[in-house]
This record gives sequence, C-alpha cells and structure tokens, in this order.
Amino acid sequence: MQKKQNIYWYCQFIGWSLYAAINLFFFKLSYSTNYKDILLFLIWLPLGITITHAYRYFLVKYKVLKINIFFQIPIMIISSIIMSILFFIINIGIVNLFSSTSEEINLIAATSKILSLVLIFIIWSVIYFGFHFFDNYKKTEIQNLKLEANTKEVELNKLKSQLNPHFMFNSMNSIRALVDEDPKKAKVAITQLSNILRNTLMMHKNKYITLEEELVLVKDYLELEHIRFEERLNFNFSIDPSTLSLNIPPMMIQTLVENGIKHGISKYPEGGSITIHSSKTENGFEIKITNTGQLIVQSKSDSGFGIENTKNRLELLFGKKASFFLENLDEKHVISKIQINQ
Repeated sequence: MQKKQNIYWYCQFIGWSLYAAINLFFFKLSYSTNYKDILLFLIWLPLGITITHAYRYFLVKYKVLKINIFFQIPIMIISSIIMSILFFIINIGIVNLFSSTSEEINLIAATSKILSLVLIFIIWSVIYFGFHFFDNYKKTEIQNLKLEANTKEVELNKLKSQLNPHFMFNSMNSIRALVDEDPKKAKVAITQLSNILRNTLMMHKNKYITLEEELVLVKDYLELEHIRFEERLNFNFSIDPSTLSLNIPPMMIQTLVENGIKHGISKYPEGGSITIHSSKTENGFEIKITNTGQLIVQSKSDSGFGIENTKNRLELLFGKKASFFLENLDEKHVISKIQINQ
C-alpha cells in the first residue's frame, strides 16, 4: 500500500511539473517573460496536484472504481470538465491577483483553454483508472488461481481419502480368508497390514512422495496378498535406481497393483504374476505395471477404482505433463503405463 502511495505522489509531481514546464517553454518562445510569469506557471504544479487529489478522494470515497466501466466513462468526462473549469477560474484569479491590471477574458480563448485542460484531465483519469483496472485484474487473477488451487487441493484430499477405505476393505477381506484356514498366517498378515496403515497415514498428508517410499508400501501390500494367494501370485520389481527419488502421487502404484490383482490375477484359477517397472525417458520418467489378465471393459464401473483415481490425480497434479494408458499387452497380460514429464 505504501509503495502505491509513493508511486502516486511521484507521478503527480512529475506529471504536473512536466505539464507546467512544457507550457512555460512554449510561452517563452512566443512572449517575453519575467519572473512573475514563471511563478504563475509554477503555481500550476500545486494547483493541478490539489485538484486531482481532491478528485481522487471523491473516487475513493464513493467507490467509483468498483462500478461498471460504462458508468465510469461519463463520470470521468464530467469530472474532467468540472476540474478544467475550476483550474481555469483559479488560474485567472491568481493572474489577476498578481498582475497590476486585470486580464480580460476572451470567450473563444477561454473555451480553447478549458478544452485543452479537459484533455489533460481526461488523460490523468485514463492513467489513474487504467492503473487500478489492471491492478484489480491482476488481483482477480491471483484470487482465481488461489481458488483453483484450493479447489484442486480439496479434490485431491477427497480422492486420497477414498483410497484408505477401499484399500482397507480389500485387505480385511484377505485377512478374513486366512483366519479359519491358517491363523498363524492371519497374525502375520495383521502385522503387515498395521505396517501398511502406518505408512499410508503418513503419506496421506503429502501431495507427493518419492517412488522409493511408494515401493515400500507396494511390497508390503504384495506380501500381504501373497499370504492369501500363495503360489497363485508372483511379483517382480524392475526399478531404475535413478527414478527412486522422483515424486509421484501417494498410493498411485499401490492402487493400480490392487486393481490388477482384483480384476486380473484373482480371476484365474492358476493365478498369475505382476511386474513393476520404472525407467527414465527423454522428458521425464515412466512406470509400467504388467499383470496377468485381460482388459474387457463393459461399463464404467468395470474399469476399476484404481484406474479412475489415478487418472484424476494425475490430471490435477500434473495436467498435460502426465498421461495414463491401460491396454492389453498380449493375450494373457494387461499393462498400465504412467508417463510424467518434468
């Protein structure tokens, strides 16, 4: 605020000083001048500043800058005419006060002078209104960006909050299947589940986590599922070490792995395998998740929770810099591919 005030006063002083100096320069070219003439022109500086500052007070007090621009234009023109007449009358009064003889007012000359002053005051108004227009536009843009960011934040938190109940439901089903079959394995599974939940609670607070942190969670989850599926589930990691420190959305890979097991491997009596691969690309990096199964989507609900959630979070966090593909790799495998450009 103080910075804007300083700019305003600098512009006032410089603008009216320049206006007085230019008029004095052309007056000296046409007429012989003395110190009184120079003083009379110098009076234009405080006079112009006083009138326009009073005008500014009127604009601020009655919040003219906040009304529609179509109403601002006539106010600007009328105010410029009033200020011009006021400036002219005060200037003539000062001239007559300091001169030994009164100056005769010629109607044509007076009209010409007032019209030239109207132009000056309109220019002043355009600069002042224009500055505030662009300043308010900038503020509005910032507010819109903040609102958009807050909206995305809320939506991201909503998506992340959906992951935990969904994950808990599937994990508890896995453990329930073990309680009667193998109580010892069920105990081990509960311990693994508690470790996973501890990690997910920490991850839930962040927009991004490193790929390395995500893979720790994924490994725990796969080992938990391996207790239930036994030999029917095999998994493998093929990770480029240079990608471990890169940022991804929390639980992104985990939900896709979970989706691959639920909609792919679990459908086959003999089970299947799942492979997680990461590598650097020319513009960023990619993550591939390959699992046994076939992609046969009959409705939106058949596409799997993890797929929709991943698409939405990638779009919110990375926009066009990220892409997601899901397709049949061959007759027995489905591949999920995530590409993130940096």
